[in-house]
Amino acid sequence: MKNNLQFDFIVDNEKNTLSIVREFNAERQLVWDCYTKQELLDQWFAPKPFTTKTKSMDFSNGGHWHYAMVDPEGTEYWGYTEYHDINPIDYYRTIDAFCDSEAKINEDLPRAKWLVAFNDKGENSTVTTVVTYDSLNDLETIINMGMEEGMIATLEKLDELLATLKK
Repeated sequence: MKNNLQFDFIVDNEKNTLSIVREFNAERQLVWDCYTKQELLDQWFAPKPFTTKTKSMDFSNGGHWHYAMVDPEGTEYWGYTEYHDINPIDYYRTIDAFCDSEAKINEDLPRAKWLVAFNDKGENSTVTTVVTYDSLNDLETIINMGMEEGMIATLEKLDELLATLKK
């Protein structure tokens, strides 16, 4: 997708963090809704050609999102997100993990703490995501699993969805 929207993907090996700043051609409330409402998340939260399906979601402090990214052959890759410290249309925090279809956490793969912040940028908005891992090894594992490429492809799907939702 051709655009000139801001995209920064910054790895900090000393702090074990990824910082991702992404600009969207949409107002902040709409972008917030796309990140926090199941019916919208299911339309974009996976890189092409994957799709997303939600098993359960409760976007509230102490709530969760149990979902799968599904490849074209039907293989499901499950994730579990716990929501904390929600401040509507400004930010929320999560703890994210890989799991199975019954939400049993996969202890062999890294867990991460996410801070997802939403800001205005003129007529557009930005989402700044800071993902913190327990160790440099965990950070490197995620990067080697294709986190940057996956984020680029996933956020392009969000661009496409936003274009259909804007008035």
